[in-house]
Amino acid sequence: MKTIKDYALLLVAILALAGCAATPSQESTGQYLDDTAITTKVKTTLLNDPEVGGLAINVETYKGTVQLSGFANSEHERQHAVELASSIAGVQSVQNDIRLK
Repeated sequence: MKTIKDYALLLVAILALAGCAATPSQESTGQYLDDTAITTKVKTTLLNDPEVGGLAINVETYKGTVQLSGFANSEHERQHAVELASSIAGVQSVQNDIRLK
């Protein structure tokens, strides 16, 4: 026979697991780690490319969508940054919010 204590333990377990799940407006822990890795790879690629001023471009990732912001010296540099970001594994899409200086 189940007791209130058994049900309480079950409820705690369910709530603990629900805390790790993703919702439409919130990332799961795994997704957050994946997005962090994508952000790091994109930023490193931008910093290592001689055509892009990687220090002037900010990178944020949410659920595989990379947002680039900051400043570029030319339209070519702006578009090249998007191409580089799109080439990274795991990137679903790129939002280009880079402004020209």
